[in-house]
Amino acid sequence: YAMDDLEKIGLLKMDFLGLTTLTVLDDCLKLIEGTRGEKLDLDAVPKDDAESYELLSKGLTAGIFQFESRGMTEILRRVKPSRLADLTALNALYRPGPIQGGMIDDFIARKTGKKRVTYDLPQLKEILDETYGVIVYQEQVMQIAAAVAGFSLGEADVLRRAMGKKKVEAMAAMREKFLAGAKEKKVPAAKAEKLFDLMAQFAGYGFNKSHSAAYALVAYHTAYLKTHYSVEFMAALLTSEIGNPDKLTHYLNECRDMGIGILPPDVNSSDLAFTPAGKDVRFCLTAIQNVGASAIESVMAARKKLGRFYNLVEFRENVDLSLMNKRVIESL
Repeated sequence: YAMDDLEKIGLLKMDFLGLTTLTVLDDCLKLIEGTRGEKLDLDAVPKDDAESYELLSKGLTAGIFQFESRGMTEILRRVKPSRLADLTALNALYRPGPIQGGMIDDFIARKTGKKRVTYDLPQLKEILDETYGVIVYQEQVMQIAAAVAGFSLGEADVLRRAMGKKKVEAMAAMREKFLAGAKEKKVPAAKAEKLFDLMAQFAGYGFNKSHSAAYALVAYHTAYLKTHYSVEFMAALLTSEIGNPDKLTHYLNECRDMGIGILPPDVNSSDLAFTPAGKDVRFCLTAIQNVGASAIESVMAARKKLGRFYNLVEFRENVDLSLMNKRVIESL
């Protein structure tokens, strides 16, 4: 069924996203448990870790979910985020509409104290406090309609859709209803009209807060692990990009910039994935050019049986060379 048809008959439409970053986080947690014996629960880590926000504020964002781009890195340096709500807002604001409309500059000015945060109505303070008085989310439009004009949440959702999709007729009807509801709540007509127009302007840029918050949490978790478990995080990150030489080179350089050494591949020490080795990362066998999976599996099986290869003769006698051509052997 098409999504609009589903909604008309009252069914819920859901989008499921597959994110490589979730695998990186999972792999990192397994590496932490394997190397340090710590069973880390990401749901339990503090959301106000100053060092993690400092990492983001400095723009050290290689490998940080949704915050790697040059433009976003520059914005992080200007904003200096200090809480999860800031990351949530930046996720929603870093899009063509809000950028061109000057919303990011306005947000930064208010966050950094260069512009005074004011509210036209007292009801707006609680709704807009976390975004420094700026309407950023679709949910805020709905909350304002409920608080100022007495809309039910169902009516507020109809208003949100009409504004977001710029449905002129529906907007005109909603405007009348909003102004009438605001009048009942003793809101001055001029302020109610101004607020409705402001909501209509921002609703065109409005972003779904729950989506933005979920992405912000994933971003924070990557920042937290990069800050406190940097070797394990970078090993997991490198593994996720084995098939992408450009990204792999980028993250290997990032490791060196962070003071993490890269140990060369070793048939006695390397694994299928990049692995922590003290304060260094060990290059994996899978990332060696010209060496396929079957050859690596043969090497790993022989090493498991022997414990280690002490010389080239042992390697030759115990690895299935029929799986390898001259090029593979030379690469190993």
